[in-house]
Amino acid sequence: MFQQSLVFIFLIVLGILLQKKISDARELKGLKIIILSIALPATIFIALLSIQFDSRYLFLPLGALGFNILMLVLVKYFGPAFGFNPNSKEHLTVMMLIPSLAPGLSCFPFLAEFMGEDGLALGALADVGNKVFVLILLYLLAIHWYHGMSKEKSTGMGKLKSLMVAMINEPINMIIIIALVMVAFGMNMSTFPAFLRDGIGRASMIMTPLILLFIGLSVRIKWRDLKQLFFLLTWRSGVAFMASALIIGLVPALTPTLALLIVVFPQSATSFWPYAHMTAINQMGGQPVFDTKMAISVLACSLPFSTLTILGVFSFESYFVNPWYLGGIGATLFLISLLPRISQRVIAIRTNSTQVTESTNYQYAE
Repeated sequence: MFQQSLVFIFLIVLGILLQKKISDARELKGLKIIILSIALPATIFIALLSIQFDSRYLFLPLGALGFNILMLVLVKYFGPAFGFNPNSKEHLTVMMLIPSLAPGLSCFPFLAEFMGEDGLALGALADVGNKVFVLILLYLLAIHWYHGMSKEKSTGMGKLKSLMVAMINEPINMIIIIALVMVAFGMNMSTFPAFLRDGIGRASMIMTPLILLFIGLSVRIKWRDLKQLFFLLTWRSGVAFMASALIIGLVPALTPTLALLIVVFPQSATSFWPYAHMTAINQMGGQPVFDTKMAISVLACSLPFSTLTILGVFSFESYFVNPWYLGGIGATLFLISLLPRISQRVIAIRTNSTQVTESTNYQYAE
């Protein structure tokens, strides 16, 4: 596993080295379109048609949605610990981004490589719940905040309808729907003629190297934002690990595939969809509700952070499927993320103590 992880890291580094050659945003967007419209849908389609689903797997989309909502609530209360003033533009921005997941670019390729078609199919099923959250619930929440800060009375229903259409028209979602319908009728890849099966298979083969190169090409980190965002993403990862440890501990009968999926899926990078919502809301007029520049920084830091975290999980998976080790790792990351806040509190207490002592000494001297 570790050697395979090194191969993936090599491809990511190669993408970083190619940044000067492929610096045009349109070229990078073209590569992303190929990944999300051809390579990834082909891989997910093959995976879904190759697995026998059990009704118990229906808990996966509900579990993903529950995790999204849990993170939303936690970010609301822990945001100030990372320097975000409550209900400020920055705080609302991280509340939109941190609970979201983008498994397509950060998790699915590793599920395919390390866990095979079964793991990828289950991941695609879990993503259904996440898509409901990022495409519908987050937009409704953003509209709610917008109305709270402006006198605009538009309901935003037109935009919501367009988002529903976009969700249905997105190639990955269409493939998931088609594949699930085919599975329900007992169909599989043998239903298609040989040339179509081979074409889909070859399209699937290019997914992993393309995504790893894309990750390397996409890394654009502003170093002045790195410290704050690093601790924020560390907190997110720690909370996700602790939540996964709790589930694995409470349900010891989980298969190794399900246990690993429960660990790595919540470690996916933040989604681009909340950024699209924030941009649309800010363009409605009035006072800007979100800090879209900060949102770009979060997205830029989240992708490499999640990629390295997921590679670490698969490289040392025996530790990460043990709920005690997993919970300990999550708690450690959680505490590390709060170190700046703890340090500030300690310094403030010492400063106040020193001032009180000096004041007392001054009074005695008089």
